[in-house]
Amino acid sequence: MTNDPPESPSSPSPPADDLPSASDGPSSREGGGRAEAGLVEPSPSPGSGKRGWSPRLSLPGCWGALVLACLSFTPSLLPRGGVLQGLICGISAAIGAGLGVLAAYVWRAFADRDPRPASRGSWRVLLISAIILFGLSFGFGQYWQHQIRGLMGVTDYNVLTAVACPFIAALVLWLLLVAGRGLRRLYHWAARLLGRWIGPRAARVVGWVVVVGLAWSLVSGVLLGGFVNAANEAFSVRDTETPEGVHQPTTALRSGGPGSLVPWDSLGRQGRAFAGSGPTAAQIGAFTHRPAQEPVRAYAGLETADSTEARAERAVADLERAGGFARKNLLVMTTTGSGWVDPAAVDSFEYLGDGDSATVAMQYSYLPSWLSYLVDQSKARAAGRDLFDAVYDVWSKLPHDRRPRLFVAGESLGSFGGETAFSGEADLRNRTAGTLFAGPPNFNTLFREFSDDREAGSPEIEPVYRDGRTVRFTDDPTTGIPPADRPWDGTRVLYLMHPSDPIVWWSPSLALSEPDWIREKPGTDVLGSMVWMPFVTFWQVTADLPFSTGVPDGHGHTYKAAYVDGWNAVMRPTGFTAQDLDRLREIIQPQG
Repeated sequence: MTNDPPESPSSPSPPADDLPSASDGPSSREGGGRAEAGLVEPSPSPGSGKRGWSPRLSLPGCWGALVLACLSFTPSLLPRGGVLQGLICGISAAIGAGLGVLAAYVWRAFADRDPRPASRGSWRVLLISAIILFGLSFGFGQYWQHQIRGLMGVTDYNVLTAVACPFIAALVLWLLLVAGRGLRRLYHWAARLLGRWIGPRAARVVGWVVVVGLAWSLVSGVLLGGFVNAANEAFSVRDTETPEGVHQPTTALRSGGPGSLVPWDSLGRQGRAFAGSGPTAAQIGAFTHRPAQEPVRAYAGLETADSTEARAERAVADLERAGGFARKNLLVMTTTGSGWVDPAAVDSFEYLGDGDSATVAMQYSYLPSWLSYLVDQSKARAAGRDLFDAVYDVWSKLPHDRRPRLFVAGESLGSFGGETAFSGEADLRNRTAGTLFAGPPNFNTLFREFSDDREAGSPEIEPVYRDGRTVRFTDDPTTGIPPADRPWDGTRVLYLMHPSDPIVWWSPSLALSEPDWIREKPGTDVLGSMVWMPFVTFWQVTADLPFSTGVPDGHGHTYKAAYVDGWNAVMRPTGFTAQDLDRLREIIQPQG
């Protein structure tokens, strides 16, 4: 392989504007003076004749990077700080650079001409346009973020990170371009090596296949796998801790308490928080002004048994020991991530049931919710199915007049796991007394079935499925659950989902296709100025995922007070007034 002669520092030639021509073989000059996957030749070291690692974009690549960088400031679902915006901007700019060079390459192929260096005037136009367009986009971005914060009642704003945003974006863009340059060099090396045994065209094709395969294996197998393993080790240590203020139960009605079949130390951090907290009979009675019982809570942690099925059996055995099947209301709760159970979901269930209730749950991972969402879907599926089946096996053998009302609930990945025990609407109706799912991920099988088959004219953010006879959806159960004019008899299945919840709306298809929820009238906490753009919207919503719970209740992936009215609709308890529900919401989610 030959190298281009070094450029004179006093007479820099403008970068070329496109990819190498299709006729270049694996033995061609490495850069050929042409753009490579969004890059032109790296900046040479004066007088050295060797290529450096500081990539320069072609003119089409720069325009593509500028356009997508500017578009990245458009609003998405949640407020974004400067660091996060810089990350999105840098990734979008890198994608735009690649698309710009690709577009130029395709156009040149149809025009049947060779690449030509861009003129100095073209670079001046780009520079002036970049200053104006990026400045305007940055300003509008700050305005849109201010509007989103206003919609959600978010007051936090860091001026320093906002100012740092362009610099973070530039760093991210540079790192991605350097990585692209490295892959290009690897491709040339593989193509030259393969060219010793096969023809030039085949060498180029196989070379790209090899490079893409190695890159994917590195990212998914080594980097991601290593990250997940390290996180798993770190969170397994944290799982041995007990949350502050939580103590081992002194009642036999809780796992880990006297006579329990599940040792306290085996429950895990979240299991101990679940079993060692919750409203007492006295607290429930003070709210209802009538006699109440102490709720039953059963749980199995990862250390309780070696397999998901064994943990489910142990949790149900402890539930039966504590008298859970003798209660009026029985809740099967599929956890999220590290075994977390939202206290708002279970506490509301217990208050509205006068404490005459039992709840069973189990842990299936050490990882936090957002990471489990990405890598532990199969574990959530097995946990939801095995736990419900174990409960149902005991429940179905009880005399009809002695069976508790059987409910199912789950939030986020817990709703995904909870769904897997059922085949569809009829199965939910026949085998449960009611179901409450909050923040269902977009890949939930039943959720997608119900949403995709919704009635014509009903929006995706609040679909109507088969007249709402069993399954209904709402973002705020206090304002009514559509369709309010149609009967909702028998088993009730309710999905709580906020229009601004990225967990609900994120999907890989966002990269290339516009979803209905963006095309339709936006929800109450989503800006009407949010529009769909290829690639950009995908990365925006992806970046929203880790921060989905960092917003006030009633927005994003934060569901607290909504559980009160959600369970009131599903359970249909008697003796509670609107004022009682107001008081309970204040208990579940205190204001101020």
